[in-house]
Amino acid sequence: MTKLLLCLVCAFALGAAMLQLRQQELELRYRSAWYQEQIEARQGKIWNQQLQIATYTSPSALAKTIGPELELVPASNLPGGAADWTIPRGERENRSSN
Repeated sequence: MTKLLLCLVCAFALGAAMLQLRQQELELRYRSAWYQEQIEARQGKIWNQQLQIATYTSPSALAKTIGPELELVPASNLPGGAADWTIPRGERENRSSN
């Protein structure tokens, strides 16, 4: 009789623990779905902002704003060959010494 009672108590405890774990799983799924929706909403907002920035900074929009008469000059003169980024630094120095 005591073994049967002990088995029933253990089964009840195990059932209660399983129900608690299932409830926690449901709460975690709800939270993760809510966070995912928040992330997607904010990501959509960021994409719209990026689209607006790209529209305002497109070459045609900048040409309309600035105009064709703009002449850009470098802020400072670079040493000879420094602007050629396609040649590695060591090879550039060897070419300039020859």
